[in-house]
Amino acid sequence: MSDGSAFKLTYSTMFDPPPELHRRFETALAEVKGELGAERAMWIAGGEARAEEKFEIRSPINRDWVIGTFQHASREHVDGAVTAARAAFPAWALTPWRERVKLLRRAGQLIEERVYEIGAAVALEVGKNRMEALGEVQETADLVHWYCDQMEEHGGFVRALPNDPLKGFVSRNRTVLKPYGVWLVIAPFNFPFALAGGAVGAALVAGNTVVFKTASDTALAGWLLAEVLRDAGLPPGVCNYITGDGATVGDALVQHPNIGGVTFTGSYEVGMNIHRAFASGTYPRPCIAEMGGKNAVVVTRHADLERAATGIVRSAFGLQGQKCSAASRVYVERPVAEDLVARLVGLTRAIRVGDPTVKDNWMGPVINKAAHARYAKCVDNLAEHGEILTGGEHLSDGDLVKGYYCAPTIGMAPFDYRLWREEKFIPLVLVGAVDTLDEAIDRANDSQYGLTAGFYGAKDEIPRFLDRIEAGVTYSNRPQGATTGAWPGFQPFVGWKGSGSTGKAIGSYYYLQQYLREQSQTIVD
Repeated sequence: MSDGSAFKLTYSTMFDPPPELHRRFETALAEVKGELGAERAMWIAGGEARAEEKFEIRSPINRDWVIGTFQHASREHVDGAVTAARAAFPAWALTPWRERVKLLRRAGQLIEERVYEIGAAVALEVGKNRMEALGEVQETADLVHWYCDQMEEHGGFVRALPNDPLKGFVSRNRTVLKPYGVWLVIAPFNFPFALAGGAVGAALVAGNTVVFKTASDTALAGWLLAEVLRDAGLPPGVCNYITGDGATVGDALVQHPNIGGVTFTGSYEVGMNIHRAFASGTYPRPCIAEMGGKNAVVVTRHADLERAATGIVRSAFGLQGQKCSAASRVYVERPVAEDLVARLVGLTRAIRVGDPTVKDNWMGPVINKAAHARYAKCVDNLAEHGEILTGGEHLSDGDLVKGYYCAPTIGMAPFDYRLWREEKFIPLVLVGAVDTLDEAIDRANDSQYGLTAGFYGAKDEIPRFLDRIEAGVTYSNRPQGATTGAWPGFQPFVGWKGSGSTGKAIGSYYYLQQYLREQSQTIVD
């Protein structure tokens, strides 16, 4: 997305966009608001599908705004979607890979053409500020294009091998990567477009057919993705979209015997249950699970504290702390702890909280009533067991009372306090003073999670941090975000330990192969 200039929107460049970007977003926002409230169907076997039971989505920005009415799928819908995908698989798998790439590139182009309209819808549905929302949609296009690039660079993953030295015969050998079948994609509420679209794009370009489901809070984003794939010209049944809650629809999908593989993004508990289910059937099936984080930032006495404070605040409170990559723990060396805390508190108190579709508001609401209540419970507990330095309250002035707004919160507590360990998906970060860099790294690694980590310090300290930190994504001395801001092709996004099941990164050179299985072929003439 360039807006006629050299500007390219990424999570690193979104802090100073050109005026044209804002003008186009405002136009799209007005159009999308005028279309809110419509009923949206599911997409199964190339056509719309509706259910007897419906559910309504209201914006977390303002509960008076009805995003739309959506279908609550039955088990019959689940079976119909999987059956349609299974029926479409043989022809799609045999479609020459260059033709699949062409169709998926068209989908990526359509996403870019619709980036403002989709971005406005995502902002309203999730409660993202405009730059985060536009960034997510642009990232989706870049992910799809990246996986197409990978398919092309690897020649469709067909590779000739040496002939066997057989006397009197010619034994021709090659290795081929082939799709699994029906691939299930379950996406979360916080990145409902990118974390559905990236996985769906990878599965499709590899030759799998797809059934995908986004979180119930963000069903519109899923419908907009299904619309893009339909308009790109995918054959009927190749990609199917269904909606409904995780307890019934999600479980029915996970338990379906004709699902060949799954990509899941969400909580550790749910991800581990899916991983176990896919490992314990008649035969093991691939499970790509990204399961959150409790991401730490290490700040040494040699750090540029202004840069560190800026990066920490951006990563702690971007999307209201509702990112698996959000910074939620800061370990700072004692000689500079007081100075860093003062800077963090000052920047946090300056954050504009409100309707995030308004240009001047950087932070919006949390996603729903449950998150709003979880915030209240956590800050009350923190006040009892530690200290709240700023924040710690619901915001309800004026129109804020109609949404789920929480003050960005910084706290301190003993290191044995449970919020140093538990992922909560709220705008809350804890800061603690340590004596040495090694102590900071030890405490950062003392977690079941290993997604992202940030470092601020001297250049000669960076190798020690990188050698020892147990996280899949690391950033050193980065003001754009201490622990957030990965972009396809630039920062591969992968979780270690309890943050991921495969050790392979979204938007990297090794991700697409997970949607394929190897076949060795020997033909003797």
